[in-house]
Amino acid sequence: MILSTTPQIEGHPIREYKGVVTGETIIGANMFKDFMAGIRDIVGGRSGSYEKVLIEAKDTSILEMMQRAQALGANAIVGIDIDYETIGGNGSMLMVATSGTAVVI
Repeated sequence: MILSTTPQIEGHPIREYKGVVTGETIIGANMFKDFMAGIRDIVGGRSGSYEKVLIEAKDTSILEMMQRAQALGANAIVGIDIDYETIGGNGSMLMVATSGTAVVI
């Protein structure tokens, strides 16, 4: 499966549009990660634990979108958009939503 954020893939004309596909993932961050991230905010540096959760959520969302595209008979997804959002009462949940157009090239 070819994935692209652009509306087309150079050298590969789109032969058929299958429709919009999406993937959604919601992951909770635990209290220990919040505590360690708070310390890093004070002393500086990157929050590896949050980065790992973010990458996992993005990868899961993209995989879900790819599975939906394959079910439609597509072999590529173009125009991919990835959105990140915190949700929940205190923003303790991370939502990653991906969308794109499933196509046959």
